[in-house]
Amino acid sequence: MDDRTAATTDRQGEITMHAEPSIAAAATPEQERHALNFAFSELGLLWHWDEDTYARLQPAATDRERLRAYLESQHRHLLTVYDVDFLANAIGQTKQRYYDGALAGTQAQAYA
Repeated sequence: MDDRTAATTDRQGEITMHAEPSIAAAATPEQERHALNFAFSELGLLWHWDEDTYARLQPAATDRERLRAYLESQHRHLLTVYDVDFLANAIGQTKQRYYDGALAGTQAQAYA
């Protein structure tokens, strides 16, 4: 975790990764979707959230809840192998690298 990332623990004891407020708060839904698709690709996950998928998952309050809903509906078998918290943390850290690259002007928008 670098100085632009913070971790908090909610009432259930789950760790949530937060990008620096100026980065995360300024992200549009499209930028957030691009960051997620970047993270999936970088982690070797063969997932791609198109606009419809992302919109369908928006009622969930957090990335962790969206990820759980996605896995339960599309890849339920993975829940027997992977811990949602582990995946959510790995995705959160990788999303931060996307935002860091976007701020530096080096991140390609190939993850639309």
